[in-house]
This record gives sequence, structure tokens and C-alpha cells, in this order.
Amino acid sequence: MIETVRIPALSDNYIWLVHEPASGETVVIDPAEAEPVLAEAAARGWTITQIWNTHWHPDHVGGNAAIKAATGCTITGPSAEQDRIATLDATVAGGDSVSLGSIRAEVIDVPAHTSGHIAYYLPSESTVFVGDTLFAMGCGRLFEGTAEQMFDNMTRLAELPGETQVYCAHEYTESNGRYALVAEPDNKAIADRMAQVLALRARGEATVPTTIALERATNPFMRARSAAELAERRVAKDNFRG
Repeated sequence: MIETVRIPALSDNYIWLVHEPASGETVVIDPAEAEPVLAEAAARGWTITQIWNTHWHPDHVGGNAAIKAATGCTITGPSAEQDRIATLDATVAGGDSVSLGSIRAEVIDVPAHTSGHIAYYLPSESTVFVGDTLFAMGCGRLFEGTAEQMFDNMTRLAELPGETQVYCAHEYTESNGRYALVAEPDNKAIADRMAQVLALRARGEATVPTTIALERATNPFMRARSAAELAERRVAKDNFRG
């Protein structure tokens, strides 16, 4: 029912442009910058009506003001970070919902990368936009939160249906996968996936979206058995140079 377009930005960001044909509404998820988003929407004849932010980092909100000025769209973001995102029109937290036409998105609190980070889960579309919390074979750095919080996030996201499409905001899969091979050297699923990732990147192709089922099988952070193990893996990944 929705159309989702990947827009590369900056060095390795992905902005997601999501269109709901029945209503004609279009939402931008985490616009790092405005120009490529406005150009893509114009090329498709789509009218941007909303922006959804997952967290306050500049490479996720940098395009807010210019897109709003060009389109008059409304901007929604985490209530816990409203003082850090000057362009917000509405705020939400876990348990709230937002809508794109007739499509409802549930808001999930996923703090750790930032203190108020949220995700947007669209059950009817089997889709979740996770910002910098969950990556293909990785998770976000613990800039403003704890390993316990990230472990809870991974547990919560792992409970989503396996077919759920996971839209993250960076192309980190190859570097994440290199660490995953070290974290779980006997995991054949990781080795098989890395072969596919390397082939995709050699052709200059994206490796996301991923799925919850694939992350359950190959993501060393989602597969961590405790917050302590996740913490160990996060420190190891932060220092990994493989």
C-alpha cells in the first residue's frame, strides 16, 4: 500500500521517502539534507506532507527547515528531544501513533544511541523505521544511553514479525559484518550473508532494508544473550579495525 524510496545523502546516510497513494500523502524519514529529497519528490510528482524524525542528530534533521519552507509540511519527532529539534510541530513518545493517510505507525521508545530516540512501526505494512538504533548486523553507538537500554531495544525489535522490513539510516553493513564474523566465527549465516553483502557493495548497491528474521540470525547485538554481552560486543565493535 505504500511506496518507499531510498535517497542516499552525505557520505553514508539513507533518507526514506514514503508515499501513500490513496491519500497522496508523502512522509520523509530523517532528512539529512533537503535538496535530494525535494528533487526526488518532484521527479515522482509527490507532495511532501510530513517529516518524521527518529532523533535529534544533525544528519537526521538537517533538512527539516528547508523541506518545511518548500512544502509547508508538518514535522513530528521525539518528545524527549523537543528542545534539541527546533523545527518540530508535534511530539510523540512510545505508545503514541502517527498516520500517513490511512496507514498507522506505532511509536516505539528505543533510547540508547540518544536519550529520546524513537522508531516508527507500521504493522499493516510490515515495516519499521529505526533510525540509528538497529542496523544490518549492528546497532547504534551508546552515545547517551546504556547497554541495558540497547539490549531492551534489541529484544523489543526482535519480537516484531520476522518478515518486518527494517529501514535504517546508514550504509554500515559491510563494516558491521566484518565485526560480526569475529564476534560469531562459527555462525554460517553471517558468513553467507557477508558474501552477499560484499557482492552488492562491489556493484555499488545498497544492502538495506533488511528484515527482522535476518537480524535475528546474523546480528551479534540482537543475538546477545544479556546486556553484559551486548556491552562487551559494543566496546569491541567501537575498537574494531578489521
